[in-house]
Amino acid sequence: MAVIKTDIEGVLIIEPKVFGDERGYFFESYNEERFLAETGVKTRFVQDNESKSKYGVLRGLHFQKPPYAQSKLVRVVRGRVLDVAVDIRVGSPTYGKYVAVELTEDNHRQLFLPRGMAHGFVVLSDEAIFQYKCDNLYHPESEGSVAWDDKTIGIEWGVDKADITLSEKDKHHPTLAEIDEIFKYGEDYYA
Repeated sequence: MAVIKTDIEGVLIIEPKVFGDERGYFFESYNEERFLAETGVKTRFVQDNESKSKYGVLRGLHFQKPPYAQSKLVRVVRGRVLDVAVDIRVGSPTYGKYVAVELTEDNHRQLFLPRGMAHGFVVLSDEAIFQYKCDNLYHPESEGSVAWDDKTIGIEWGVDKADITLSEKDKHHPTLAEIDEIFKYGEDYYA
């Protein structure tokens, strides 16, 4: 697999080695030993999630607060999405900045997001099936969020605003400036 560093420390693009022929393709979507050896990330995933969404559905920007913070390894099984990680670690040189990566069923790319990132995606195809691995279990009381359209972050979602579909909950998230200082750059949220 190829590991590509992004402009935000800890956010990695993973490109698996895909073997294809006239029958189709095969690739190893996750191997704990190889993931550790090639990324240096010491995490153990404990929960897998999957969502199915239509064109224009935007989910995010979500995170879980400590002690239930989560790292995620995300990918698309069907369709195309624009996947976004926002650095919400106060004191980070990239605080409030974002990385956006197109994940598709054809490019097989994955995105690793360490703890301290807000995460969201928008569906670019007619439909998408999105999967993610988490290294901590979901705890509803630990939910946190940032507004998908926070002007200070300025995410270019690649979908006309009129075509975006949000859950009722995702319509009412605070801006980055309005959330508490939950994550501090340099602190270890894996202990």
